[in-house]
Amino acid sequence: MNVLVTDGDTRAALAITRSLGRVHRVFAASSGLRSLASSSRYCAGPITYPDPACDAAGFLATIERETAAHEIDLLLPVTDISVLLLAQHRRVLPLCCRLPVAPFDVLMRAADKAEVAALATRVDVPLPATCILHSAAELGAVIDAVGCPLVVKPARSRVRIGDGWRSTHVTYAGDADELRVQVGALPAHFFPVLLQERISGPGTGVFLCYDEGRCVATFAHRRLREMPPSGGVSVLCESVAPDPDACTAARRLLDELGWHGVAMVEFKRDDRDGVAKLMEINGRFWGSLQLAIDAGVDFPALLAAVAQGRRPEPVPDYRVGARLRWTLGSVDALLSSLFSTRERRNLPARENRRAHAIARFLLSFHSGRSETLRTDDPGPGWYELRRWLQSRRNLIHPFAAAAADTTGSRHDPLAPR
Repeated sequence: MNVLVTDGDTRAALAITRSLGRVHRVFAASSGLRSLASSSRYCAGPITYPDPACDAAGFLATIERETAAHEIDLLLPVTDISVLLLAQHRRVLPLCCRLPVAPFDVLMRAADKAEVAALATRVDVPLPATCILHSAAELGAVIDAVGCPLVVKPARSRVRIGDGWRSTHVTYAGDADELRVQVGALPAHFFPVLLQERISGPGTGVFLCYDEGRCVATFAHRRLREMPPSGGVSVLCESVAPDPDACTAARRLLDELGWHGVAMVEFKRDDRDGVAKLMEINGRFWGSLQLAIDAGVDFPALLAAVAQGRRPEPVPDYRVGARLRWTLGSVDALLSSLFSTRERRNLPARENRRAHAIARFLLSFHSGRSETLRTDDPGPGWYELRRWLQSRRNLIHPFAAAAADTTGSRHDPLAPR
């Protein structure tokens, strides 16, 4: 089977390439001449396309041409933009090319945090206290009713504007004055915006694979370290037994949506009452996908089987306690902790101490298996290190600038913007 994986500079694309490349011909596509996934020995060859965030039409035209030229049987998009564009324009694909993702309208519902909040309320899934603003002008009517601290969360992580996409971002407001400033500064395309109470407690992700509404795999991990440290992409994580409450809630949401393909449903367990509360649904592969594969849940292989109509049997269990370390992400998290201000770190007092950050880094550095640098496939690890060093080579103060660069991002620094 010939497989095309998009967004080759993401760690998820690398995990997919390594998983499927052992038995299938896998082509890694990206907006650069070389990528993390195309550096793998398991990649049959690279494909270059225009950046879908800036040139959706060019991206789709290239995918149409390359899927036909390489006789692609299975297309696996990785990032939000690629998933949404290809789901919306399935007609550009050859009839023989399978795209195992949910229908476009379902994906759009899952990507809309305001829609998901309403869905959660409807199917009795707990979530933080939430207020939705459709414009900055509405804040005056509700500001006395909402308490702080708050998370200011745009309903969509990506917004389509013309032929391109704009990313939004999450911010935090410690008091009413800060909330007024932050909401007033938001551009119009950020709205609607959710104002949610800030939950203190451990995050937990539930990862699932669905075959036309039937769940065939569930996996869970806990984040031991994140970048930025206040909450973001996992740089050290460990496989854990599925949280029964979170799994039940995740399946209730995806069952209601009639899901197909993979998804990640994020929760935080509230320290106040111990309840797992919904954060968001991501209808795509996730950054720490390699951990699930290492633990025994090979989501890419399962999705390939689903796409081929083989109806795989549900995966009964997996190895608990497996750890995965993204080394360069851990370095960036440490730099962020050391060189950003206390306000930007936005962490509890104990975790704000730089000594604590250094100790956590040293303890975690030798934990788990390296995600990108592997003895049987060293190319991606060396490629990533070279890119990481090049991105910091010309900075006046490499460490402080690197920390500032990572503080506001929830995504891989090597991923296409």
